[in-house]
Amino acid sequence: MIPEHSAEPPAGTIRIEDVSWTYPHADAPSLRELSLQIGAGEFVILCGASGSGKSTALRLMNGLVPHFHDEGALTGAVRVDGLATAAAELDEIGLVTGTVLQHPRRQFFADTAPEEIAFAMENFGVPSEEIRARVATALETLAGGVPTGSKLQHLSGGQQQQVAIAAATAHRPRILLLDEPSSNLSADAVARLVRRLGELKARGVTIVVAEHRLRYLQELVDRVVVMREGRIDVVWSAEEFRAVPDADLAREGLRGEPRRVDLPALPAGGASVAEGDGGASTAAGPEAGEAATRALELEGVRCRLGGRLVLDLDGVAFPAGAVTAIRGINGAGKTTLARVVTGLQRSTGRVRLDGRALSPRARQRASAIVMQDVQRQLFTDSVAAEIELAASGAAETIDTREVLEALDLEQLAERHPLSLSGGQQQRLVVAAVRVAGRRIVVFDEPSSGVDRRHLQSISDQIRAVAADGAVVLLISHDDDLLALAADRRLVLRPASGAGAGAERIRKEPV
Repeated sequence: MIPEHSAEPPAGTIRIEDVSWTYPHADAPSLRELSLQIGAGEFVILCGASGSGKSTALRLMNGLVPHFHDEGALTGAVRVDGLATAAAELDEIGLVTGTVLQHPRRQFFADTAPEEIAFAMENFGVPSEEIRARVATALETLAGGVPTGSKLQHLSGGQQQQVAIAAATAHRPRILLLDEPSSNLSADAVARLVRRLGELKARGVTIVVAEHRLRYLQELVDRVVVMREGRIDVVWSAEEFRAVPDADLAREGLRGEPRRVDLPALPAGGASVAEGDGGASTAAGPEAGEAATRALELEGVRCRLGGRLVLDLDGVAFPAGAVTAIRGINGAGKTTLARVVTGLQRSTGRVRLDGRALSPRARQRASAIVMQDVQRQLFTDSVAAEIELAASGAAETIDTREVLEALDLEQLAERHPLSLSGGQQQRLVVAAVRVAGRRIVVFDEPSSGVDRRHLQSISDQIRAVAADGAVVLLISHDDDLLALAADRRLVLRPASGAGAGAERIRKEPV
């Protein structure tokens, strides 16, 4: 922490003094008389329920409040690395800070990973030889999990997060700010993230992370700050935090150790090609013409992006009335599968529902999806209007008030969707999908930005969609959610010899 009476704080420090902030058109402040001091080289986690003010606190530190959100009401003072953020220019703040947003595609300025990593350094006047050396080092670090020659738009959400972290640290800022950095990462990518953050901490970088998942950082963290309704509620030292039982975390609405998930594998029915440790093999699928009823079948589905084979499924059948978890490392083709199933991505092969072939347009009409970046799915000027729009084409009426109440959104019915926190927006799109009454429903990382209390309500809605008779695919790295909501699993992984990035079904034992 910063010494109490330090006249000039050292480099890498953060001071937030008695700050209140209200977003434009919001009914109540997002931050209320917040005071927080973070010392140089300190590693601090900000946690708390969705809407508690974590992301807004990060926006104070990187200057987006008040420079980008310039119509709100701000009182108090913020100093970052000695800069008064309200008076400093954004490029001054950006030179000493690096930020990774929860949905990194919103912060990309270039088309490829090398260009994105170089972008900030070019703007800050780093010599070209030094830029090339730092980009090469960053690409070497990323090589294990990201095809760095691909366009950023063709990468998975988890791969984009990894590029964003590399880009945010390449200009060597003294302060790194991360918003839910593990939300879309597979276990191997989380391990790489922990190693990278450990290296940065060892170099003396000040690190502030807004997170719901806490235990993976417990060996790095110096303090854990729990926020509630825009204020600091509890502060734990590293030692205190490690001693807090998961039951106590749960009472605070926080996540502890993830649950152990042991889902049965999707039955082979329809999966004619599988990959095990010994290479490609033939699985015992149904006889030709033996179409499953009340199921979504994919046969010979292949998809290429930017000339790269990213999905290669010989055959699989997803049953109606059940939740199938789609698993695999970042870049395993999970989101591409979701886009193919819902008719949003061109592919070859055949897709049938209840034995009837469906064109991409027909799949669009029959489908609903919760995307990773749900802000792209909000179209109206209020929460209530968003739900009414979603329910307008449903064959059967679902009590929308009951759904909003279950997801803790009823009191926000008149709020503009873009004024909600990330977790609240996530729950709103889940609510919209629930009332839409579609036959094919895909949830792509629906627990991103969601606290422990709301995880249960989201899983309840996923189960309810399946109970209505829909084919439900749940793409998630969140073991807690899978333990609550999923019936079985399908695992995608890179297929050896099928080309860089190609994916095939991995058949796992039940």
